Amino acid sequence: MIDTLVARYREAGLLDDAAYAAGRVQSLHRRGASLQAIRARLAAKGVAAPDIANAVADLQAAAHDPDLAAACAFARRRRLGPYRRAAADYARELGAFARAGFNRQLAEAVLACADVESVEALARDGFC
Repeated sequence: MIDTLVARYREAGLLDDAAYAAGRVQSLHRRGASLQAIRARLAAKGVAAPDIANAVADLQAAAHDPDLAAACAFARRRRLGPYRRAAADYARELGAFARAGFNRQLAEAVLACADVESVEALARDGFC
């Protein structure tokens, strides 16, 4: 009985791992998740490696530097770098980026921005 339901749902398009992976990649990227973290989350959900690879490849083709844009979104969401309200602990902020799956170069680039506008320009234009 379960097999027939699964087959029927697959035919109807309700169970589509590729579509799920594509949607999750986009939403996690907008929230500021690194590509490494996105791959890990999808793998933990049981999405097949080829579906993950295709969804991430689509994101990389659409965005100039998806990890840099995600790092900027992460800083905004976590109030790091120019988004912070109080004095900063640089090492603590670098650690937050590292735990989120971003490399040191990206973290330092975002933290080096003087104001919010420069972070937005970095996300839009990439490294100078």
